[in-house]
Amino acid sequence: MESPAATNPSSRFDVENVPTNYTFPEKDRPGELPPVCHTLPVIDLGKALDAETVNLIFKASQEFGFFQVINHGVSEKILGDTTDVLKEFFASPEKEGSNSCGKSNWVYDGSVNFDVNGVHLWRENLKHPCNPLEECMQQWPHHPTRYRDVVSTYLTEVGKLGKRILDLICQGLGLEKGYFDGFSGVELLSANSYPPCPDPSLTLGILRHYDPSLITILYQGDVPGLQIMKDGTWITVGAMSNAFVVNIGNQLEIISNGILKSVEHRVVNSSEARLSIAAFINPSPSYIVEPAQALVTELNPARFKPKSYKEFVYSSGALGTHTKTLQRE
Repeated sequence: MESPAATNPSSRFDVENVPTNYTFPEKDRPGELPPVCHTLPVIDLGKALDAETVNLIFKASQEFGFFQVINHGVSEKILGDTTDVLKEFFASPEKEGSNSCGKSNWVYDGSVNFDVNGVHLWRENLKHPCNPLEECMQQWPHHPTRYRDVVSTYLTEVGKLGKRILDLICQGLGLEKGYFDGFSGVELLSANSYPPCPDPSLTLGILRHYDPSLITILYQGDVPGLQIMKDGTWITVGAMSNAFVVNIGNQLEIISNGILKSVEHRVVNSSEARLSIAAFINPSPSYIVEPAQALVTELNPARFKPKSYKEFVYSSGALGTHTKTLQRE
């Protein structure tokens, strides 16, 4: 018989041992966690943004598909307020039923998600659309009462940061200035609460996947958990206070004609509680994603078939959990 904590939403993570329906098969377990990687580039956006900054981002996007940014312009107060309000949401007993009453556009997942073997993820998740912001926020959670004001402020600032980063990537690729101006900013927020785990070697917070976004901007606070695949090995991304992790999504790999890399990643658990906030900057659903014409030549023909973003998402699976299914020519 399963532990009551395995089925009771209010107590399922408050256990001394990992329940069997949260224990992954041995071949999929993270096992002994590798040390934190200190080679992932950390890029300072607070200084003059020159050719060196562009080159650092470009190289990181080719070699790792990930980089961290500091002095990014999003204030510590905004980060602190957003973290606090999300912690309040996940601690609230109202989180599991309040979106079932009336019109809403957000989804709370108390670890209903599971892999093909029926093993549950060691996490709780809140996900909702963000664009157009003024319209979407009217249907976000209303508990805590300040949720909508705090999170909309956060997303506005992260959207500005995303535009700055895309402008720098645009320069690195040699595309015309403003190439990404038509993209509409943060389309989706996904916040994850990872409770303390009695044995992180047995569980996973998020399965291995590639992001279907253009770029993803992640805030992971002070507790590491994100792992990326590098040369066939999982490496753990260090957690830096007030830093953002940025990763290249599938759509940007397509637009760059394979120059930049969308890299597989996953989330492992910890003996400490962890909160992460992922903001996905995506094309609009009808946008036809294909290699930029300036990057397609006779010597470097198009490597991917054109496809609308909506087609890509629905053919690949749920956002943030699908495998890489880029259609190459």
